[in-house]
Amino acid sequence: MEFNLKSISTSGIAEALSKVTLYRYLNEPEEAESICHDILAVDPDNQTALRMLGLTITDQFTGHASDRYADASNAFQHLTDPYERHYYTGLLYERRAKAQMRAGWPPEMLVGLFHEAMARFEEAEKIHPAGNDDAILRWNRCVRLLKTLPQTEERHHAVGDDDTAPLQAFGRKTKP
Repeated sequence: MEFNLKSISTSGIAEALSKVTLYRYLNEPEEAESICHDILAVDPDNQTALRMLGLTITDQFTGHASDRYADASNAFQHLTDPYERHYYTGLLYERRAKAQMRAGWPPEMLVGLFHEAMARFEEAEKIHPAGNDDAILRWNRCVRLLKTLPQTEERHHAVGDDDTAPLQAFGRKTKP
């Protein structure tokens, strides 16, 4: 037996959006995502549903390769308001970095993601609505998270810069 998806009514979109918020609060992002897809099936340009879809996908980030970064980015890129597009894309990078931090990725892998997030927040700040300092708040959070990362040394040695065996540079001793 084959089952087909049923369409919601356009008059039920507002109620469906409230359920998305509820399921996000209940930490059930898969349920919230499903509802977003139902809304977008009848109203493909619904900005709230696109924003919430991207957020529900980022709610599911674990820091692994299976995370759906492209899906969340696609939802945010369809936002028509430039401020929201920059802000939520920044949030995508921040959440990706935080998920990878929780998964134990090395600090040097996280720094670039935080910098990408901060660049998007800077762009959003330039065009933010009056009284909306969200981009500044997110920027500050990224700065604080970066300060918690262990300092990493950047090594940029050209061949012949020194006469140390490559393994010694990483703390391993080699036999002469």
